[in-house]
Amino acid sequence: MEGWLRRHPFGVDSTLAGLAVLVLVVVSSNGYPRAEVSAVLGLVLLVPLAWRRRRPVVAAAVVVVGCLAELVLLPGQFLPANVAAPAMVYALAAYAPRWAGRAGLATGLVGAGLASLTYFGGSGLFSYVATAVAIGVLVVAAWALGDLRRARLQQVAGLEERARLLELEREQEMQLAASTERARIAREMHDVVAHSLSVVIAQADGGRYAGQADPAAATSALEQISSTGRQALAEMRKLLGVLREGDGQEFAPQPDVAAIDQLVADVRASGLDVELVVAGTPQPMPAGPQLAAYRIVQESLTNVLKHAGPAGRAWVRLHWRPDALELHVEDDGRGAAAAIMEGDGQGQGLLGMRERAQLHGGRLTAAPRAGGGFGVSAVLPYRSTR
Repeated sequence: MEGWLRRHPFGVDSTLAGLAVLVLVVVSSNGYPRAEVSAVLGLVLLVPLAWRRRRPVVAAAVVVVGCLAELVLLPGQFLPANVAAPAMVYALAAYAPRWAGRAGLATGLVGAGLASLTYFGGSGLFSYVATAVAIGVLVVAAWALGDLRRARLQQVAGLEERARLLELEREQEMQLAASTERARIAREMHDVVAHSLSVVIAQADGGRYAGQADPAAATSALEQISSTGRQALAEMRKLLGVLREGDGQEFAPQPDVAAIDQLVADVRASGLDVELVVAGTPQPMPAGPQLAAYRIVQESLTNVLKHAGPAGRAWVRLHWRPDALELHVEDDGRGAAAAIMEGDGQGQGLLGMRERAQLHGGRLTAAPRAGGGFGVSAVLPYRSTR
């Protein structure tokens, strides 16, 4: 019921104005002389109350005209419909612009003086002043109540706007989180699929040619293809597992820096001559930067294998500095340079590596080497400096 009243203010005001007309005009006007004039003036005063919220300034102007007409046409006769005057002062203070509210207060005080002069001017100065003060107090009280109503409405409007902005901010944060998660999943899927397929293709090509002269080499290549495919499938299942609902699922740990040794061994088994060099003492490192280091090495070797082929040669260097892990992946052929020149469809490779490094407060550079080849260098701090 309360909600319906708030959604239909004009209906409520029209009902109240109709009841006021029924009680103060239809019932009361018969006892006054010149009943027809009293009824018309009563309608002029009370009907505008239906528009006190929708058109308060216009409604107040009509009431003022009705009050002045009453003073001229019915001198000495006070109509019950005059209750419309303080009601319109309240409406102007609550629902009209500020200037209209102040003008309504001033007009009400002037009207209090005129009404007192008209009805009690002949009863002596004391009666005139007392009546003027009483009516003036009524006008000021109506204006003050209307001003309080205005403040309440503004407060409610401010709270609603704040709630709307908070909801909008919440939706934007959810969209940003979803976008960030999609980018992370895209990087992971690219790293897993691109690396595994590059190894499979290299093994298939090598096994096809070697199988003509050495069937054992073809069998070894097929075994390597099977192993790489199973590993890629397991990693893909882990990656897609985070999208499933349920708190009771358990997933294998993500690869870390220690797994780079096995990664290099797998790439070496595919036919690429790759060497791993580790310098310094390993330091404690969060899981996020360790995964980033593994993926950067994986993507770099994938580019070497994809573009330089098994005949190329690559070096992986890990340097445990006091403040950060520094890693380099270099090759002696086209390697990652071809990835930059040719692209990989959506540019997920090198872009993904750079994003991974920056995500953990590090940096990554990729550029041709002096004397040929290409190099990828990254620095990942043990603790994020962002």
